Amino acid sequence: MRRRLLSIFFLLFTAWALTPISAQAAVYHHHRHSYRHRRHVRTARRVGIGAAGGAVVGALAGGGTGAGIGAVAGGATGYIYDRYKRHHHHHE
Repeated sequence: MRRRLLSIFFLLFTAWALTPISAQAAVYHHHRHSYRHRRHVRTARRVGIGAAGGAVVGALAGGGTGAGIGAVAGGATGYIYDRYKRHHHHHE
C-alpha cells in the first residue's frame, strides 16, 4: 500500500513539474506560428494591392489586356516592395 501511494505521489509530482515546461513550449510555438502567419498575410496584402493598382492603371491605358499585364507587373512590384521592407526591417 505504501509503495503504491509513493508511486502515485511520484507520478503526480512528475506531471506537475513538467507541465509548466510544456506550457511554455506551446506558448512559444504559438507565438512563432502567429508571427509567420502575420508575415504571410502582410506579403499577400502588399502583392494584392500592387496587383489591383497595376490592373487599374493597365485597364485605363490598354483595356482588358492592359489590365492583365498591369496586374502582373503590379503584383511583382508589390512582392519586391515586401522583400525590401523585410530586409530593411531586420537591419535597423
